[in-house]
Amino acid sequence: MKLQRTKAFQTLARPIWGDNPINIQMLGICSALAVTVQLNTAVVMALSMTFVISFSNLIVSLLRKIIPRNIRIIVELSIISSLVILTDEFLKAYYYDISKQLSVFVGLIITNCIVLGRAESFALSNPPHLALMDGVGNGMGYGAVLVAVAFFRELLGFGTLFGFQIIPDGFYAAGYKDAGFMLLAPAAFILIGLFVWLQKYLSGKS
Repeated sequence: MKLQRTKAFQTLARPIWGDNPINIQMLGICSALAVTVQLNTAVVMALSMTFVISFSNLIVSLLRKIIPRNIRIIVELSIISSLVILTDEFLKAYYYDISKQLSVFVGLIITNCIVLGRAESFALSNPPHLALMDGVGNGMGYGAVLVAVAFFRELLGFGTLFGFQIIPDGFYAAGYKDAGFMLLAPAAFILIGLFVWLQKYLSGKS
């Protein structure tokens, strides 16, 4: 039992730091550029991704022994797309403004290589509890980078966090100007590059 708990914890923790899907595997970068201008959209995208990847992993793992090998990718995509549609409809029903800001990017979770990659490489060959932990861990690792990038982009670009004014108007009189560059996609690239360097440095790999 203790060994199982240890393995489950390792499965959960590994993608958050040691094998982060963005910083280490360099996957899912497109959404990191598109939805990180504001924290609220980044958080919702992170939660949506975590939900989809966690439950797609779980369902694929539960069905792994009966899925025909020659159509497994079609089955995996059907499961993923169903979960994405549920997520998108939920956001439209309860968080319409954020859903509009996210535009097509929730729907594009279907094509995110992290989701299909974990279903194909992990969920098909591991029991449901580990597949679920792997999905949650990858979602948290992905979401942590999104939220970190969005924190700096919104703070420096708008002077706000979650829409609340953080940098007071007096700073403008003192010479502070919103860093408009932070609202552009290249700023996200630079921030991700810095996070990659920081992680490698702290891990002793730089």
